[in-house]
Amino acid sequence: MKARYLTAVGLTAVLAVAGCSSSKKPSSAGASSPAAGSSSSASAPASNAASSAPASAGSSASGTLTVWLQNDAENGWPKEVAAANTAFAAKYPNVKVDVEYQTWGDHLTKLDAALAATPPDVVELGNTETTKYMADGALADITNDKSKFDNSGTWLKGLADSSTYQGKLYGVPYYAGARGVIVDKDKWAAAGITSAPTTLDELKADGDKLKAKYGSDPNFSAFYIPGKYWYMAMSFVYGYGGDIASSNGGTWTADLEQPAAQAGLTEFKSLVDDLSKAPKDQAEDKQDSVMAQGHVGMIYGNGWEVGSVNDPKTGNPNLHLDSFPMPGKDASAPLPSFLGGSDLVFPAGSKNLAWGEEWVNDFVGQNGMTALVNDAKVIPNTTSLLTLPSIADSAFTKAANNSWFVPTAKNWADVESQNVLQTMLSDMLSGKKSVADAAKAADTQINSILNGS
Repeated sequence: MKARYLTAVGLTAVLAVAGCSSSKKPSSAGASSPAAGSSSSASAPASNAASSAPASAGSSASGTLTVWLQNDAENGWPKEVAAANTAFAAKYPNVKVDVEYQTWGDHLTKLDAALAATPPDVVELGNTETTKYMADGALADITNDKSKFDNSGTWLKGLADSSTYQGKLYGVPYYAGARGVIVDKDKWAAAGITSAPTTLDELKADGDKLKAKYGSDPNFSAFYIPGKYWYMAMSFVYGYGGDIASSNGGTWTADLEQPAAQAGLTEFKSLVDDLSKAPKDQAEDKQDSVMAQGHVGMIYGNGWEVGSVNDPKTGNPNLHLDSFPMPGKDASAPLPSFLGGSDLVFPAGSKNLAWGEEWVNDFVGQNGMTALVNDAKVIPNTTSLLTLPSIADSAFTKAANNSWFVPTAKNWADVESQNVLQTMLSDMLSGKKSVADAAKAADTQINSILNGS
C-alpha cells in the first residue's frame, strides 16, 4: 500500500493512513522503533505463527532469506514479524531471516537497483505498484504454487487482482484498505436520520433531509464529492456491473461506453448533482480538511480520514463522526470499494523462492493473519477473516468484502498520470460533455494508452 497502514476499526481506534490512492499521508501509527531501512531478525514465541510444516522439510538447508517490508510492520506489528521468523526457523533452523525495513518514499528506487544486482527474496509492494514489475518480468510466476498459501481461495478480490497479470499469479495479498461513508453524527441526528442507509435511494433520501435542515448554509454539502474523485465514480461503474477496461488475447478494450458503465456513471452524476457543492475540477485530497470546517454531512473516504478530520491540530476534534459502507443500488451488497493495500512478491532473480513462499505463508497465512488482525486491526487478505470480532463491526471491513481494482495493464499508470478519468468526470459533471460523450472520449484515450498506440 503506497501509504501507511490502515486499521479496520475506523471509529474506535486511532487511525493511520491507508489506501494506495491518496497523496496525503499522515505519519504512521505505532510505537517508536529503529529507523526505517534497519534490519531485524528477532524471534518471538510461535503462538502467533502461521501454518506449520514438518521440521524436517528444511533441516539441512542453510543460508539467508532477505525480506523487505515497509516500516509499517516495524512500527505496527513487530510481534507478528518475529512470530513468522520463529515459525520459519522451526522448519529451517540453519536459515537466517533478515528482515530489512523500507520506507515508501524511496523503496522503488532501491528495489530497481537491487533487481539489477542482488535482489531480496521477498518484497512488499503497494498493490498499485505491482503491475509494473509483473509486466516487466521482474517477479516470479507462482501460479502453480497458489495452493501452498492458506486461504488462497478466499483472498480479497481487489488484492488478488492486483497480483495477477495475464492470468498468472505473481504475489500474495498482504493486507488491505477500503473506503466508506464518513458522516457527521450530530448533523445526521439533527436532520432526523436514525439509521444508516442500505441502498443508494435511501442514501439520497437522507441527503435530502440534510439539505432541508442545512440548506440555508450556502457552503453546505450534504455529500461532499469533488468532481475528479475517480475512485468513487468507478465504484459506481463496478457496482452497476461495468468495468474500466477488459483484456482479450493481450488486447485491451475500454468499456466505459458500455451500458452497465453508463448506468453507473449516470447514477454517480445524479448523486453529485443533487447533494454536492464541491468543486467539479478538484480531486478528493482535501475533503477531510473541508469536512473539518463543519459544512459537510458526509464524505466518501479512507478509514484514516476519520482521524484526519478529528485531528486536534489540523482538523476538528469536536465533530462526532460515524461511518458505514457505501450502499449499493439494492440492499444485497454495498457498492464495491477500490481496494488499496500491499502485496508480497518474489523477485524472479531470487534463488530462494521456496523459502520465501514458506516465510510468507508463516506471516500472512491463517494463523499469522489472524494474529495480525487481532493485534493491529488491519483489514485481512481473506474474506474468511473479515468476521473476526476485533474488526467485524467496522464499516471499512464490511466495505472490503466487495472490492475492485484497476486494470492490470502494463501502461495503466499512464492512464492515471494523464488524468483520463479525472477529465472525463470533470467534463460530464460541469456540463461540458454528456455522460456518453465524456465516456467515449475517455475510452478512446484508454484504448490508445493501454495498447501502446
